[in-house]
Amino acid sequence: AAGPRRGAGAAPPPGWAPCRAARAHLRPVPIAAGSVLSSYGWYMLLAVVAVYLLVQKVSRSLAARPSGRPGAAEAAEEPDAVVRRQEALAAARLRMQEELNAQAERYKEKQRQLEEERRRQKIAMWESMQEGKSYKGNLKLNQQEVESGASASALPKSKPNKKPLRGGGYNPLSGEGGGTCSWRPGRRGPSAGG
Repeated sequence: AAGPRRGAGAAPPPGWAPCRAARAHLRPVPIAAGSVLSSYGWYMLLAVVAVYLLVQKVSRSLAARPSGRPGAAEAAEEPDAVVRRQEALAAARLRMQEELNAQAERYKEKQRQLEEERRRQKIAMWESMQEGKSYKGNLKLNQQEVESGASASALPKSKPNKKPLRGGGYNPLSGEGGGTCSWRPGRRGPSAGG
């Protein structure tokens, strides 16, 4: 003996009402405007302010644009600005190239002068050798003249009263001319340690 089956002929459970009967009991209740404002008033106020600010921002951005096609004036000015910029860049490059060429010419001229001076020194040395004279003195004198002429503007002059640090006869290997300090070799033979 099983319990009653639910099917077409079975009785509904107690407390069960058909759908139409449940809907009949639910009637729409009118909501008062005051209760809506009291519940959601601040939210609605903030939404209205946000919409107002958004409309103001959009209207300002539209007023800032020039009339007609947007960007038409900018498109007309842009090629002119690009051309002016390219011309200025080309002029600057040309000036730099001219300066570089002038520096190269000055350098070549200086090298030519140095080469000519060396050639003259060699000729003078050869002539002095042919005459049987010492050429070293002339060579040093000529080199000093060339160096003083070339480096007069670049280097400051040295002091004329400069004394050498060591005497002319100083030789650290022989111990001569070194004053009181001198090196002496040690004794030969077996070492003392052991």
